[in-house]
Amino acid sequence: MDLGIIGFQRSGKTTIFNAVTKGHAQTGSYGAGVQPNIGVVKVPDDRLDRLAKLFDPKKFTLADIRYIDFPGEAFSSGEGPPPQFLAQLARCDALIHVVRAFRDETVPHPQGSVDPARDASAMDLELAFADAAFIEKRLERIEAQMRAVKAGEREAAERETALLQRLKAGLEADAPLRRQHLDEEESKLLVNYQFLTDKPLLTVFNIDESDVARAPEVEAEIGAAFAGEHAAVAAISGKIEAELAQMSDDDAAVFRDDLGIKEAGLDRMIRMSYELTGLISFFTVGPDECRAWNVHRGATAPAAAGKIHTDLERGFIRAEVIRWDELLGAGSLAEAKKHGHVRQEGKTYVVQDGDVLNILFNV
Repeated sequence: MDLGIIGFQRSGKTTIFNAVTKGHAQTGSYGAGVQPNIGVVKVPDDRLDRLAKLFDPKKFTLADIRYIDFPGEAFSSGEGPPPQFLAQLARCDALIHVVRAFRDETVPHPQGSVDPARDASAMDLELAFADAAFIEKRLERIEAQMRAVKAGEREAAERETALLQRLKAGLEADAPLRRQHLDEEESKLLVNYQFLTDKPLLTVFNIDESDVARAPEVEAEIGAAFAGEHAAVAAISGKIEAELAQMSDDDAAVFRDDLGIKEAGLDRMIRMSYELTGLISFFTVGPDECRAWNVHRGATAPAAAGKIHTDLERGFIRAEVIRWDELLGAGSLAEAKKHGHVRQEGKTYVVQDGDVLNILFNV
């Protein structure tokens, strides 16, 4: 899963990127022509930790997330991201918008004042501008093609034109595509498009250290307007998270307890990103390897098999399935099978979060 981190200059987004990836990317101004920072993070999962203790595998593999930190300068024109970043942004599964909510006189705000709601709204406009510009170009292309299309193709082009015009009107009325409901046929028309405002969006308010204990209140105060369908908000302190990232797990836990932080901000970001993108985890286990895999909620057993290897999806026969906690309770796969906890599921089975799968297939 690719998550794009976006934000205006001096929002602290690269500090948060460094914290979540335990990296050391340069903060502050990128300078012209610099490419996005990229880091890969293993997704912590206590369920897999506990399964690994049962099997003592030679290899232990968590699912991972790739974070892409885009330069703040890319969102300062008021006309959407520049072309060199659009394609990479479009490929992201979700976007994380870091909004400055901290005050620091040594790091002056480019706009002269700290106003989280203003900055969050401004970014929404940047993304909407990019989508509206794409729609405008697509409409021009369809109009040019209409002169030579056949009757059957003309009808499809007219349907697409009507839909794009409706979506553009919605964008102009401050409605991102994620809030513009599409039916199944309309979704098919847009299947090859990757609109920015259609992506799940996590708005992260980068708060002062002194506000950490009241993060839920901050979210309620300034974040309610930006949450909704396929959109969520979180308030964390990038500065504190960066400090925690450099500590041992035990020291970080003590520090969080002292500050009254129940859940690490970065763990929460990962969890909320999973929820927004509709991802779930399933596991494969054994003495050779215990591994977590992610698929979109609603994926069938053959699709999950394809995540492991394309040959498993092509030759899929059935899946042996057991919930992770049932397997732990049984103490071994042999005991689980003996007591009838392992189910045989076919091609229509919808994988559930926490399933342990063993795929049976033809070569």
